[in-house]
Amino acid sequence: MADQIKLSEVEHVKDASNYLRGTIDESLQNRVTGALNPDDTHLIKFHGSYQQTDRDLESERKRQKLEPLYSFMIRVRVPGGVASPDQWQRLDALSDEYANGTLKLTTRQTFQLHGVLKRDLQQTIAGFNQVLLDSIAGCGDVNRNVMCSANPRESELHRQVYEASVAISNHLTPRTTAYWELWLNGESTYSSAINEGEQEDFEPIYGKTYLPRKFKIALAVPPTNDADVFANDIGLVAIEEQGQLVGFNVAIGGGMGMTFGMSETYPRLADVIGFVPADKVVDVCEKVLTIQRDWGNRENRKFSRLKYTIDRVGLAAFVAELHQRLGYELAPAKPYTFDTSGDAFGWNGGPDGKAHVTLFIEGGRVYDKPGYGLKTALRDIAGFHTGEFRLTGNQNLTIANIEPGNRGRLQTILEEHGVWSRTEKQTALRLNSLACVALNTCSLAFAEAERYLPQLLDRIDQVIRANHLTDDGILIRMTGCPNGCARPYLGEIGLVGRAIGRYNLYLGANHAGERLNKLYREMLDEDGILQELTPLLEAYAAERQPAERFGDFVVRRGVVAATTHGQNFHA
Repeated sequence: MADQIKLSEVEHVKDASNYLRGTIDESLQNRVTGALNPDDTHLIKFHGSYQQTDRDLESERKRQKLEPLYSFMIRVRVPGGVASPDQWQRLDALSDEYANGTLKLTTRQTFQLHGVLKRDLQQTIAGFNQVLLDSIAGCGDVNRNVMCSANPRESELHRQVYEASVAISNHLTPRTTAYWELWLNGESTYSSAINEGEQEDFEPIYGKTYLPRKFKIALAVPPTNDADVFANDIGLVAIEEQGQLVGFNVAIGGGMGMTFGMSETYPRLADVIGFVPADKVVDVCEKVLTIQRDWGNRENRKFSRLKYTIDRVGLAAFVAELHQRLGYELAPAKPYTFDTSGDAFGWNGGPDGKAHVTLFIEGGRVYDKPGYGLKTALRDIAGFHTGEFRLTGNQNLTIANIEPGNRGRLQTILEEHGVWSRTEKQTALRLNSLACVALNTCSLAFAEAERYLPQLLDRIDQVIRANHLTDDGILIRMTGCPNGCARPYLGEIGLVGRAIGRYNLYLGANHAGERLNKLYREMLDEDGILQELTPLLEAYAAERQPAERFGDFVVRRGVVAATTHGQNFHA
């Protein structure tokens, strides 16, 4: 629908890339620098990696007339968030051999490896491919990792929803063979034919220039919205009857990012547009994606997400086009209820007699330190566990389908390494915290997040305990910039970095992920954050209504106005 007049720089790079090859191979062979050619820094994102620098060392390296310390983050796709013990063990080993010794569990149920040098990229990617993991479409202008509710209490329903997430992921994975050629020395007949010029690579869904921007899909099982479905381009709400999946309510147009100083950019929650039977959900996802492919803004990447396409053309026009491409209309949405977007920590059992345990992983960072041997404990558990490791959308970890005979052994390991007490003794506020990586490696960050939030929570926890709010799971989320990777605009308390040590404070999101928050104060330092939050938390403890959540309380009290839709976010 939109006239393409002046394409963005990235569009030209994609067009000339020969289906994401570019000059990546040449860049990898260049040992003079730790960086890639400039155009290749865009293309490698499609292969699941970002080029980064250690910003803590910038000044010193400049003083020594050295180039920045370049390294790479690799995002490993885990459709539905379910990994096997073998896959966990391999990533654990690769993090020690080639990365910085830690694993990062992300808010999109993926693993990230940080600090990988250019010379080690191929070995690292080949290493996790050997256990049937990949990083293609981990980043880039394509459909990213498909999320799925990690709730283990609904075993059969979870299995069906998980299988739907895998089917969607498989269908929307790019078809280019560039990934296999570059990272896995691909020598299939198809790859060889392309190399010999006998036929061209192709993308039946994406086309030569892929999507205008990233695309995200999540599936959730009510009453738990642990995947924050409405923050996604497509959110799918599972509808069950007698424990069996019958289909999904479809929501479109969610997205978290915005830009400071540009009120025409805003976070937006997805609109529910109807119901689709389970056997047609892949088709619906494809058709929504292709409309965004054809209608999305390719001139200005700040306005290229699906949310802006929908608000530009109108929801009714978009849905009409969807129905035309499908050849049928979606049915009316079916009733459902969400009551939380948090995780249920500790032990619970499934109907098959197997147990599950959900652990708090602060900031999603898996590592060892004195008195807290998380990485070692999980490595030991992976050596005998026969079930799964389920990454949650809240950066936590569920060890699922534990055989009855292994429960005691697993509990002992968690206790001996200080992991169990780490989950058991935290305030519910801390258990419901999210933080993006931010400094020192993210080039977009204005302020700290993952490294700083625990320190801030130490002080906020004092207020929480003093007001007997220890068990109240208030959602608090921090990011180092406004792009929203930790979904700060869905935090009942949201903190978004503006400068080193300074944050904007947002309040009033709905605990179930169905209402955005709103800006309350700007440019606060740590003392300022405490000065603003302390009286609000005291009032909440004293004056809240039965079962009232903090986000609802501050809206009811008029502390902030309710955000009714994305375009109302800045009002």
